[in-house]
Amino acid sequence: MPSETAKPPVKLSLPLEYQQDCFSELRNEDELVILARGLGLLRVVTNLLHSYDAIGSNLVVVVGADERENGWIGEALAEHAAISKTPAARGLSQVNTDMMSVGMRERMYSHGGIFSITSRILVVDLLSKLLSPETVTGLVVLHSERIIATSIEAFIIRIYRQMNKAGFLKAFSDNPEPFTTGFAPLASMMRNLFLRKPSLWPRFHVTVAKSLEGRKKAEVIELEVPMTDGMRDIQHAILECVEVSIGELRKADTGLELDDWTLDSALHKNFDVIVRRQLDPIWHRVSYRTRQIVNDLSVLRGILHALLTYDAVSFNKYLDTILAAHQPPPGSNRQNQSPWLFLDAANTMFETAKRRVYTGKPIDGEVPEASGALPDSLRPVLEEQPKWALLADILEEIERDAYFNPGIRDDSSGTILIMCSDQGTCRQLREFLQNMHVRPQQTNEDDAADGDAEVKASATFMMRRKLRNYLNWKKDFARVSASLFTENQKVLEGFTDQRGADGYRGKGPPNKRRRVRGGSSAAFGGGRPGNSSLQMAEDRESQVAMLLADIQPTDADGAQKDEVAIDSLDDMEDYFELYEMSDLVVVHPYDGDMDEHVLEEVRPRYVVMYEPDAAFIRRVEVYRSSHDDRNVRVYFMYYGGSVEEQRYLSAVRKEKDAFTRLIKEKGNMAVTITLDGTAPSDPQEQFLRTVNTRIAGGGRLAATAEPPRIVVDVREFRSSLPSLLHGRSNVVVPCMLTVADYVLTPYICIERKSVRDLISSFKNGRLFNQAETMLQHYKYPMLLIEFDQNKSFTLDTFGTDHTTTLSTANNPQDLQSKLALLTLAFPRLKIIWSSSPYQTAEIFDELKKQQEEPDPIKAVQIGLIAGEDPSDQSFNQTPQDMLRAVPGMTEKNLSRISLEVGDLADVSNLTEEELDVMVGKEAGRQVYRFFNRSVLED
Repeated sequence: MPSETAKPPVKLSLPLEYQQDCFSELRNEDELVILARGLGLLRVVTNLLHSYDAIGSNLVVVVGADERENGWIGEALAEHAAISKTPAARGLSQVNTDMMSVGMRERMYSHGGIFSITSRILVVDLLSKLLSPETVTGLVVLHSERIIATSIEAFIIRIYRQMNKAGFLKAFSDNPEPFTTGFAPLASMMRNLFLRKPSLWPRFHVTVAKSLEGRKKAEVIELEVPMTDGMRDIQHAILECVEVSIGELRKADTGLELDDWTLDSALHKNFDVIVRRQLDPIWHRVSYRTRQIVNDLSVLRGILHALLTYDAVSFNKYLDTILAAHQPPPGSNRQNQSPWLFLDAANTMFETAKRRVYTGKPIDGEVPEASGALPDSLRPVLEEQPKWALLADILEEIERDAYFNPGIRDDSSGTILIMCSDQGTCRQLREFLQNMHVRPQQTNEDDAADGDAEVKASATFMMRRKLRNYLNWKKDFARVSASLFTENQKVLEGFTDQRGADGYRGKGPPNKRRRVRGGSSAAFGGGRPGNSSLQMAEDRESQVAMLLADIQPTDADGAQKDEVAIDSLDDMEDYFELYEMSDLVVVHPYDGDMDEHVLEEVRPRYVVMYEPDAAFIRRVEVYRSSHDDRNVRVYFMYYGGSVEEQRYLSAVRKEKDAFTRLIKEKGNMAVTITLDGTAPSDPQEQFLRTVNTRIAGGGRLAATAEPPRIVVDVREFRSSLPSLLHGRSNVVVPCMLTVADYVLTPYICIERKSVRDLISSFKNGRLFNQAETMLQHYKYPMLLIEFDQNKSFTLDTFGTDHTTTLSTANNPQDLQSKLALLTLAFPRLKIIWSSSPYQTAEIFDELKKQQEEPDPIKAVQIGLIAGEDPSDQSFNQTPQDMLRAVPGMTEKNLSRISLEVGDLADVSNLTEEELDVMVGKEAGRQVYRFFNRSVLED
């Protein structure tokens, strides 16, 4: 272990007191740091890593960092090394599947440094001793809220702690809510992390409050924007639909705890996920109507978000797509539409959304052929979002302020930074800001009022263009919908032929027409309208034509340049130049910790928060408190009385409540004594675990204290099973296996399949090949079908899952019949059903009792061609999985192509003759046709 006593001069960038205190605690002892969002978690992490990196001889591993965080940490470490002038610092090295071979990784580990390693590679390297845990100086774990007992990160920490008692272990999180769900959640998380001390840093922490409020604070101007009447009516209608849907869920009598199923909870992003997770264990017993309502909740939440972020035309277009998606196929008698669509509130929503775009009552009757036969009854309304006008006023105020107060000079750049929720809103604001002073001139009245119109910004030009695109889109959309319904009808008719009368989904048989008419006054039977009884009033072609004529591009429209989709950047010097920072308006989406980079790089004088975000407010506070010489004015916009305001206040309250509960649990938490990572076991049981008690007839009594060994394919480390096996005191040996996924004894091999894998393996025929190879090389081959722990132990769930194939979704018995065929084809193949990975680990223990241990070298060599090197089998798994889905691709063909061809692009460009040589004539023809088939042809 490298010594940490030598302390070279290290310069840190921690200007605030709470950051310095947090850093000092971390250097002195191992702990879990839970920091409120926006308080600069990554800044603390990078300074901590730099303090170890500066010594030069340390080997520190970062676990759980995503791609963007790796970029941030690497850049920050390089910057720190340059400022501190520490020549021994090595910076961050990323280790991932695509770049590093086994030999290269071994050389890099021997040299030391800071490594960010993907979890699957790290666990294999630790188990295979490619990276010896004893040589690791310490482990830094990010996103520790994601670490549960079965996660691969918990497996890594357990291996590290078992083999290395002296190395440090620091865990970080900026998401306190997951630490407060369940029984004693903080204690459970600390046990998973093998840590004893939590360190909590909420916004109301005394040191944090003093650091952010003691110095000169940012100037904040809060702007409450009233919603339009149409937006308010639509919001009330959506909330009514949500309330009714939740009420229907409560009536379903699922036997679950329903206290959290309230309208307030439904406004949060993960409500539909929580409801689905609670229903998963009983999903096979839940009615079709309940499943539909669960899906409807996510749809309604999407509409609620779209109301406040989309413009009126885009919102109406979004509702059109939702309505079309909920229409049953033509001729269908099934009333399977979502219940909320039949509420009066839904009708209010659709009608009000249309009135925000254009008005005029459609005239019922047949559409005449002559487009000019009817008078124009539609006129554009094009309601603008209220925030747009306020944004224009803010920019005008900033411009006046900069003009009349030019003397204020500080380190800020004068840039205006506009922050919003997503890229779609960014594009919308950019288009508005580019065109807000463009005025399409239509009539003399408009010309007379033109002088007044130029003073005030308007989105008329942008909205007219969107309406033109919408009306043209709607014509094409109607044609596409009709063709989709026709295709769907063909599929239904195909199932009718296969399944007989029970599967008939069209109109009822001629001799039973009375029974399908129901109690309605109109006979729906075969003469039902193509888009079902829920038919919205459609605008007539003549009215749409006149409306289009009314909003045709004018001279002012033609003068505006179109959006540039692709720019070759030829003659770049003639058209591009560097702007002064004071002239820039930067529109940027909220992006978590990356927003700190934006603030540091742009150094804005003015920040406009187009939508509220609690974490970004804190980032601005930290930014302002960290820089005495940078003045910031923040404009904080929100819709008054809206879901947006309620969601923001609720998110702040939930975080505060979470920290309060964590502080309380920390005060009452018992101290965990055993933190060595070894599972407790009975010594006598461990010693006598392989005693053969059947000594009659010349049997031999044998005993061993050696722990049981299981050979595991390296691709299986994506699942939680290897971690659970290791937790039950098994030695897990990772190898690149050609046959099976797990080898328990010299005679028993197991191929593990989740239900998803099972369906896809049956579809592409891969399972039959795997069963065949297992039978060739092992005496007792077994197929393990493993279900998810949190879902029901039944196949019916997957018969109704929208992610499965159409044939499986409509006929769940299809999977069972294929399993029966598999057992008939391979009578020696045993099938094990397991309800969860926990049960699987128990089953493995039972199978290994009184059995010999497997030889990893023999297990790797089984299935290889004579003289073939096992290391040649270590290909990237994702392209291989993609190739397995290609017609004609067997396991043998796959291995041959993987050895001959570099990547998927090269495979797709192979000629039919080249494929014939590699995989055979018939298989080569299928592969070639797959890659060269036109997607536009049937």
